[in-house]
Amino acid sequence: MTTDPLPTAPKTGIRVIVVGTGFGGLSAAIECHRQGHTVTVLEKFPVRKELGDIISFGQNASRIFRRWPGVASKIEPLSHRANSLQIKTCDGHHLLTQRWEEENKKWGKRYDGHRGELHGVMLAHAEQDLGIDIRLGHRVVQYYETAEGAAVDVEITNEAGQKDTKRIEGDVVLAADGVRSLGRTLVLGHEDKPLASGYAVYRAWFDGSAIANDPLTSFFYDNPDGDQHICWIGPDVHFIAASLKKGSFSWVCTHKDVADIDESWQLEAPVADARKVLVGWDPVVQRILDLTPEPLIDWKLVYRDPLPTWTSPLRRIALLGDAAHPFLPTSIQGASQAVEDGVTLGVALKKCGSPANVQEAIAAFECLRYERVRAAQKTGETTRDTWHQADMEAIKANPESMRLRREAWVLGHDAEAYAEEHYDATVAVLRRTGLQDLTEARKLNVPDMSDTVRVSNE
Repeated sequence: MTTDPLPTAPKTGIRVIVVGTGFGGLSAAIECHRQGHTVTVLEKFPVRKELGDIISFGQNASRIFRRWPGVASKIEPLSHRANSLQIKTCDGHHLLTQRWEEENKKWGKRYDGHRGELHGVMLAHAEQDLGIDIRLGHRVVQYYETAEGAAVDVEITNEAGQKDTKRIEGDVVLAADGVRSLGRTLVLGHEDKPLASGYAVYRAWFDGSAIANDPLTSFFYDNPDGDQHICWIGPDVHFIAASLKKGSFSWVCTHKDVADIDESWQLEAPVADARKVLVGWDPVVQRILDLTPEPLIDWKLVYRDPLPTWTSPLRRIALLGDAAHPFLPTSIQGASQAVEDGVTLGVALKKCGSPANVQEAIAAFECLRYERVRAAQKTGETTRDTWHQADMEAIKANPESMRLRREAWVLGHDAEAYAEEHYDATVAVLRRTGLQDLTEARKLNVPDMSDTVRVSNE
């Protein structure tokens, strides 16, 4: 597995508009730039804010970061460095310790860290190192496409708060505009509102000094085995806490929630709300709550049936990341799959050869990714359902059933190499069946899920 940065490809003449500067949008921008395309990135927020809490990138994404000069060396010091995941029942009974040595040796490092910090590294690489045109305060209000090109209308807000509207044209638009994507309306032909999944997550990220200094929780920092990562499992609830040697502490609590999400799926909540779903749990969990500053983030998990397509009728607009396929946190793959989307788009647009062939490239992108992403989404559903079993005695009798699955077909995947290898065969099918029927070309790229790594226990 190479970690050497690859040179930027010759210019293709393809003009790419990327909507959104999340991890998917930035990955698409960086990879399209690497592959020789001209990139413009539009972001509705006028200034960047370092928001969020913990985010995870599997080895399938980290191998991509290591190809971007200087990025991995900046991410690694910010990352969580746990050697294992401890899994316990809600009363503190130890079930198993799942260690990562085998997968790290096989596939390389994974990166877990603060969303805002890792995002800042990626944004600086795109804007400062590569000189990609990133325009803040540009809110896309409409998408357009014709047989010859694509465009967006943007509302631009200046420093005085005045607004103006401008049309920006390109050969293709990549809509990385999140779970409430405006681009999805054009792709599907109707507004597709997200639905409540029936679950929500309380989230917290804070300075870990109080955790480190409390006798009941100091083990999170006072240990020779790196950062700590512990998951407690209870009926329809799981609580995961992680420490970082550099001083931060984070936890997430996934629980049942049927609240309406029409207006917002991310709210603030008092710590007392988390206590209600964690009554009677391990004293360590209770002390973590005692030491958690107010308020929590109350994040309603969005559910969406798989979209019938991620690409527009004329194949000039493509959805990627959460706009195309929101993931449950238990997959530990949402951000990584968005990175893979960006990589695949960069390769597909390069392989198509010229602006005249971008519609074929956009159709090929969907076919290269669709079945793989859907299979990866199911891993999150399986883990959630496994961890939320109600029978604690059955879990104690069979702790192996709680193991977090680590699939080689996910973590060992190299999206760039795969797209390079399979693009031509996928396009050959599309030329035979036509760009309006992607079914056969999708089936050509169903992943082989037979290879699952076993990680050692204690």
